[in-house]
Amino acid sequence: MRNLLNQMKLPQRLPLGSAAACALLMVGCSPAKPESTKPLSIVVSGDTAGWIVPCGCTSNQSGGLLRRGGYLRQLSEDREVVYLDCGGAGSGTSPYDFAKFEAILAGEQAMGVKFHNVGASEVAFLANSTPNEGNAFPGLHSANVTADLLSSDRYQILKAAGKRILVIGVLSNADGSAKSGHEPARDAVLGVLAKVKRGDDYDFAILLAYAAEEELVTLAKQLPELDAVIGGPTGQAIVPRKVGATWIGAATNKGKFLVQLDFPANGDASVVGKAVEMAADLPEDPEQIANLEAFYQRLAQRDFSASETSFSDQTLFQSSPSGTIAGHTTCQSCHEEDYQLWSQSAHAHAWKTLVDQKSDVDPYCQQCHVTGYGVEGGFVSRKQSSDRVDVSCESCHGPSDAHRNDPSIRTAYFGNAKVTCVRCHDHENSPEFDYQTYWEQIEHGKGSSG
Repeated sequence: MRNLLNQMKLPQRLPLGSAAACALLMVGCSPAKPESTKPLSIVVSGDTAGWIVPCGCTSNQSGGLLRRGGYLRQLSEDREVVYLDCGGAGSGTSPYDFAKFEAILAGEQAMGVKFHNVGASEVAFLANSTPNEGNAFPGLHSANVTADLLSSDRYQILKAAGKRILVIGVLSNADGSAKSGHEPARDAVLGVLAKVKRGDDYDFAILLAYAAEEELVTLAKQLPELDAVIGGPTGQAIVPRKVGATWIGAATNKGKFLVQLDFPANGDASVVGKAVEMAADLPEDPEQIANLEAFYQRLAQRDFSASETSFSDQTLFQSSPSGTIAGHTTCQSCHEEDYQLWSQSAHAHAWKTLVDQKSDVDPYCQQCHVTGYGVEGGFVSRKQSSDRVDVSCESCHGPSDAHRNDPSIRTAYFGNAKVTCVRCHDHENSPEFDYQTYWEQIEHGKGSSG
């Protein structure tokens, strides 16, 4: 397993100012704080869930590392930025999922991430990985998860814009599947707070908690020593709000939103919190474009098969009585009229869409642009099954080998294509999908018997 993050260690204690100068003011005063010269923004991402880029099947999709990098670069032009991640970067534990996870961590490193908290997907990788040359995940941190491959730093104190920021990360109490241990979140935070002191060691304390909204609120109430509790996944992003004196917020849902806390320069004005959508009008960062291209090059060389991913059509078709995928040419001889209608449809050219977008190497995209992804006789990989590209007859009707040999055996989904449409025409990738409207564009099979 190849590590793509370098150690990101900062000093645990930072200079606090001149004690002699302090003594001139009054005996026993607190150390003087360094003056801030620029405004500061703490920006938190999370719950990326494997989405390096939005799917692209529909316009105006939010999210993606390219826009995240562009936003952070733009933001840093007139202020200091501390970039953190609350966890949930991955989407599964297959070899393909791990390649995506590495690419996401590499992208975060290029953005200057200072702390990546362990979320549920990170725990899954820790539990399914073995050490490789010492450190596999030195850039991941947690105060309540213990694992051999995890950074030993349970917290960090970061310095930016004249402020010292204490960052602690925890995994939800409800997700205790860590390889070597999982301490209750509150206990872990109290353990850190017992080692450091506000004023002497830090000025602002933020907890990154991979937890649902109810637990975020509970932690904020139980730990008033914290200034902010930022988490995910919470279904929808939470615009920062106060629970008592503590900010809570959440960056979630495939990395579509960032949580941002803005501090003024040279003043005591209140911190301002907001959620920022990674919308299509944001600039794309050149370093993230290069990272995406490197990821695609790796996919092209590796050519992951369907069995090396965490998704396939197998679950849908496993109970099919109609055998294996036979290929669309076997349908033509008996269903010539329907075949001609299909050949003129967008389904018949679905693969070209990926080629035009240069995403034909990505298994996540392949699954909805081929026939029988992961099914016996169906699409295996880009290099191994070029004859199973495009969305052909069996994508909707199911495997037809048995039907070809005996027409009295109907294909699995004859007359019930609606069952299969929503696998790809889901809310995320086809938000305007309406079965009846779409069916009218490809309606066929009138009078057909199989």
